[in-house]
Amino acid sequence: MEISGNTAFYAGLSTVQAGQSRVDQAAGQIASATVDRSVVSQSSDVQVDRLRGVDRAQQSDLASDAVEMAQGKLQLELGAKVAKASDEMLGTLIDTYA
Repeated sequence: MEISGNTAFYAGLSTVQAGQSRVDQAAGQIASATVDRSVVSQSSDVQVDRLRGVDRAQQSDLASDAVEMAQGKLQLELGAKVAKASDEMLGTLIDTYA
């Protein structure tokens, strides 16, 4: 029996890595938005937008970043479950056929 590197275990690990990346990116966007708002707390949002030349539609929405972070968390958890199930199955197959 040959065990290749293209298994469900590696798919689970890849999903964990993608989920972690998603959480990190969303957390970074939330943190940068929070820092930007605290730095300019004495100016109104409209004045800051004019100074930066940023349209309100282009700004990152904190709610969507929070949702993205929650999705990344779920992706990470599901990837871990896939890797765990694959690992348990491999152990069962080896015990059965050994």
